[in-house]
Amino acid sequence: MKQLFLILALCISSYTAMANEPVGKISGSVLDGDLEEPIPYATISITDMEGNLVSGNTSAADGSFSIDKIPNGTYMFKVQFMGYKPFSKEIEITKDNKTYNFGNIELEPDVAMLEGVTVVAERTTIEQRIDRKVINVGKDLTTTGASASEIMNNVPSVNVDQNGNIALRGNSNVRILIDGKPTNMDPAQLLKQIPSTSIKTIELITNPSAKYNPEGMSGIINIVLHKNAKDGFNGNIDTGVTIGENTRYNASLDMNYRKGKLNFYGNFGTQFGDRNNLGRINFTEDNYRQAFDITNSRESYLYKLGVDFYLNDKNTFSFYTNQNHYDGGPLGALRIIYPTNPELNLTQNLDANFDNINSTYNFAYDRKFEKEGHKILLELDYNTFDEDENSVFNFEGDTNGFTDYRDHVKETRENIIANVDYENPLSENSKLEVGAEARLLDTDNDYTTTSTFLDAATYQYKRDIYSFYTTYGQNFEKWSYQLGARLENFSVDAIYNGENVFSDDYFNIYPSGFLNYTPSETNSYQLSYSRRVDRPGFGQVSPIREISTPRLTVSGNPELDPQFTNSLEFNYTRKFNKKGSLTAGVFFRNINDEISQVFVEDPTEEGSLLLQFDNFEDNNAYGLELGANYKFTDWWSTNTNLDLYSQKLKGVVGTEYLETDNTAWTFRTNHSFKATDKLTFQLFGFYRSEAKNLQMDMDPMYFMNLGGRYSFLEGKATLSLNFNDVFDTQEFSFTNGRPLPQEGRFKGETQNVYVGFSYRFGGGKNRALKRKQRDDNEADGGGMF
Repeated sequence: MKQLFLILALCISSYTAMANEPVGKISGSVLDGDLEEPIPYATISITDMEGNLVSGNTSAADGSFSIDKIPNGTYMFKVQFMGYKPFSKEIEITKDNKTYNFGNIELEPDVAMLEGVTVVAERTTIEQRIDRKVINVGKDLTTTGASASEIMNNVPSVNVDQNGNIALRGNSNVRILIDGKPTNMDPAQLLKQIPSTSIKTIELITNPSAKYNPEGMSGIINIVLHKNAKDGFNGNIDTGVTIGENTRYNASLDMNYRKGKLNFYGNFGTQFGDRNNLGRINFTEDNYRQAFDITNSRESYLYKLGVDFYLNDKNTFSFYTNQNHYDGGPLGALRIIYPTNPELNLTQNLDANFDNINSTYNFAYDRKFEKEGHKILLELDYNTFDEDENSVFNFEGDTNGFTDYRDHVKETRENIIANVDYENPLSENSKLEVGAEARLLDTDNDYTTTSTFLDAATYQYKRDIYSFYTTYGQNFEKWSYQLGARLENFSVDAIYNGENVFSDDYFNIYPSGFLNYTPSETNSYQLSYSRRVDRPGFGQVSPIREISTPRLTVSGNPELDPQFTNSLEFNYTRKFNKKGSLTAGVFFRNINDEISQVFVEDPTEEGSLLLQFDNFEDNNAYGLELGANYKFTDWWSTNTNLDLYSQKLKGVVGTEYLETDNTAWTFRTNHSFKATDKLTFQLFGFYRSEAKNLQMDMDPMYFMNLGGRYSFLEGKATLSLNFNDVFDTQEFSFTNGRPLPQEGRFKGETQNVYVGFSYRFGGGKNRALKRKQRDDNEADGGGMF
């Protein structure tokens, strides 16, 4: 009898164990209930009825999720994402009911938390994702201005100097993309040409995976332009005027028409007006100074037209074109002043005009297979840049042999990108990606001049890159990882006046790795590594002068070598329920053959300088970033960021070898005060500490902006009023110049009042199939795949 009871007990125990084996599976997709767009990295949790976590995951970049191996039982299923009302439902996993497919789960925006953020994003928000910061551009004072260049100092981790040169994490070797594509333009010029009202989001991608192009030591800044995708006819119009020493205007119009299988969209943006800039440099040893008084005129037009054709649920064809036309340039005087010998004074008057058009044509075919997440993407991108520079120089005073002259530079660039990407989920929690890419660049530069000191020249720069990549990743309950490598063959030829002055051909491997740990829905940790490269850009290698004055010539170095960087990052994100979030990150970069600008004395003329690029020794850099998005009360919220960077600088300046430590920090804080449901006031403050480079010691810089925003016509219209640089303190100044002792300051037209108006029209909520951006560099599914 005891043996019978024992056998029965064992059978019951075995049956119970089998009945409770992990047999259940849950799947679906998470969407924004208003925009009908995917919500990546939403937290999916399954808890027992006592609230204990049983399993969980995060949604992928396309919003999809899947959780398997769920034991039999009754559970609470919950979907959460900051800024949205949570979704929850009680479910029961049984032997006969193993699978739940929720389909599309549409989360409703939490209006109380987002403080009036609507479909068109009235307020700028910063979203920390696994591999990037995403700045969702609103219509507040942090993003209002004539061009993208004017709002970049308000973006975390980004700094813009007096010439419009951009730096990410304290380093200027950053890659600028528009809608995920390179444009073959100088970044400083590119940012000045894009109207700020045409920008939807700005993405800071500091450690991309091997799937993506490895260029850019400090990472990638991707500027995404507006594109609607709703049923019917709808759009948005923005206009603005900046009033200061000069008056500047900007406007944009976004339109979309979706019907059946076709979606047509377009964007038109323009900006025009003048901006004053002055500079003062004192050469303390030689007792003379230089003065720059320049007015930059600007007239820029941006067009974007596109169409998506949805053949069926599995096949999508897409085409778009960007056309950016720019006309403008500097007008003013560059003076050399000798206080004790005024008879030596010299004035160079400058009148330069740059007329260019930058054109992009892009075609993509997206094929989805039966298995969810199994797809292939073919994409072709053709970009051209055509510019005419006409400059007139004339002199007053002791010309020392200089005579009036004219310059003409004709520059054309052609870039072709072809790529194929294949993704295959091998199992419920693993994914393989492979792909190949070809990038072909051809640049021609023809320089003619009437100057007796300068010579006419032609320059051609040809660069071909062929690459192949593969990545593999896995997701577990709380852990996920991704490993990858990119193989790349690079060749370049530089031809100056018909003679090949530089050639290079090399093969490299660029590995990457990500490790993510999410112990709960409020905490996540991520460790990442990548190897990156900075190949010299056209302006860095072109021997043709960029700027020429009696005391300064700026040009490139055809023999410049690429620099390679090993980048390691650790990031932490903490969510505070509906109050906000805290992000913290540290990074370390090891840089080989670092590229930097350097002043050298002109061997052909005593007292004159050459500003060129050169390779320095290996170097290390590291930094800390802190960011908080927090809602103190129902009427007060903030986005605040602190960036700290440090590096040892080494290199040759003139004939001297210099070595110095540079530690600098930047603090930004933006506060929003809600007076009523329709009226909001804002305060923005910026402070950048003193810093060093090999050529100078830079003084601190700080400024403050004030603004207000009023919504009316049932929220469809918005009126903004901003007072920028309230105390007129935003300027660049330096001391201890090297190799020649000097100090100076540069001041732009930063104090102004901006008035903006926005109105959106049309309606419809059905989402078009989202077209993939090739260089969006986004890691899927918990940051891995």
